[in-house]
Amino acid sequence: MDASATAASTDFDAIIIGAGMSGMYQLHRLRELGLRVRVLEAGTGVGGTWYWNRYPGARFDSESYSYQFSFSKELLAEWDWTEHFAPQPETLRYLNFVADKLDLRRDIQFQSRVASAHWQEAGRCWRVTLEDGRSYVTRFLITAVGPLSAPTMPNIPGVEDFKGESCHTARWPHEPVSFEGKRVAVIGTGATGIQTIQEVAKTAGSLTVFQRTPNWCAPLHNAKITREEMATLRAGYDEMFQRCQETFSCFLHTADPRNTFDVSEAERQAFWEKLYSEPGFGIWVGNFKDMLTNREANAEVSKFIANKIRSRVKDPKVAEKLIPTNHGFGTRRVPLETKYYEVYNQDNVTLVDIRETPIERITETGIQTTAAQYDFDMIIYATGFDAITGSFDRIDIRGVNGMALKDRWEMGPETYLGVLVDGFPNMMMLIGPHMALGNIPRSIEYNVDWVTGLMRTARDRGLTRLEATKDGVTAWTDHVKSLAEGLLTFEVDSWMTGVNRNVAGKQVRTVARYAGSAPDYRAKCDDVAAKGYEGLVLA
Repeated sequence: MDASATAASTDFDAIIIGAGMSGMYQLHRLRELGLRVRVLEAGTGVGGTWYWNRYPGARFDSESYSYQFSFSKELLAEWDWTEHFAPQPETLRYLNFVADKLDLRRDIQFQSRVASAHWQEAGRCWRVTLEDGRSYVTRFLITAVGPLSAPTMPNIPGVEDFKGESCHTARWPHEPVSFEGKRVAVIGTGATGIQTIQEVAKTAGSLTVFQRTPNWCAPLHNAKITREEMATLRAGYDEMFQRCQETFSCFLHTADPRNTFDVSEAERQAFWEKLYSEPGFGIWVGNFKDMLTNREANAEVSKFIANKIRSRVKDPKVAEKLIPTNHGFGTRRVPLETKYYEVYNQDNVTLVDIRETPIERITETGIQTTAAQYDFDMIIYATGFDAITGSFDRIDIRGVNGMALKDRWEMGPETYLGVLVDGFPNMMMLIGPHMALGNIPRSIEYNVDWVTGLMRTARDRGLTRLEATKDGVTAWTDHVKSLAEGLLTFEVDSWMTGVNRNVAGKQVRTVARYAGSAPDYRAKCDDVAAKGYEGLVLA
């Protein structure tokens, strides 16, 4: 097909990139509209995050029952969770159950990694080309590529030289991996590293953890779900999902209405002890409301968590290395753990602080730091992701007049509602930059339903071109930036502020996500739709 492809000559009404939770649900909703839809997925199965991340210890840190899809009473009635915070294999089974129940696979094309997507002005369509050269023409392009799906390797010389086993946690082998008796290195102590370290330490002959930046962690307090508990949970689903709609980040937890210094020292300590002993994110998102805006308040809760670390790690010197000094508690995403700190009390575990003795290179036999050569049988890279925009950067997306999206976002993402970008007509993003990120499936369902409403309008009115206006994008981007003002979170280098020292060009802090409440975000998007999609040009 040439660039002047007509509506009749498009292969699909919509192509969705990615068969994770957002891509799966978007496929289901667009099929309900009677549209011709194809999902292009790089992997061999559905699941997205839960397909790729098979590393040991991978699991939810949102309660399982709050993380599932809520749109289908039938799905809710038929699926039983076995743990309050489900492990990756169970989550992947759940997503395969959903795919089977909704008969999604017939419209998903696996092993189809998208290399490029170029806008064709004459035909008002997108040409999408795969890495193997196959290409398709679609009226609408919907990205469901995920905010944490572009893994990054560290900027360390010699990574290819190592002769032993090695892999990134996000590209873990599908077959079982044994650590029994092996000399294992883990580089990285973010959320993924922490989950991995907990498991590897159980059987490895020796485990050496290379830490650049310690993270504040809190106990997960996971437990099995009995049959009776599952019945009680299921009976309360309506109320639970309603609560998720009302809380700031769609979690079951929400901030305490009090400020830190509204109560006495004794009351503060008792409140924090209670939160620390409870399952889930309460210690982070259910804390005093000023924890992330008041420096003194944040310093107090940080002191509380630091003392917890000291009480759990026997060696005082190791404990101090595990306590962050460059950011306060909660200002970066808080990993939840199960006896993570106790790992460092084991004889087979060593912590190497690479701020003191940086890694010089990876060698054929292991890792060379400024202080020593370490030999290993296996190196695990828990070095994270090029977050939020990285998965877009890895596709050559070009809009009007050949403008590359990567260039358009060179100084940070600019969007309308986190869904559209001016100069990129007929392209809509699911869980993209400037979205309200929290309990991701709750964000996904709203995001997909809003896009589906726009697509329904396009279908009913015969629209062939939908584009955000420049003014709309500028106003929304300015609004998102204004919400970040005064938040301690946005003073810290992290994936939530667009900084990744392993990625060229990602050294400048940006506002990459919506920092307001989920209810406020939904209200603004609903208002745009109610006003006939104000801020968009519909043709």
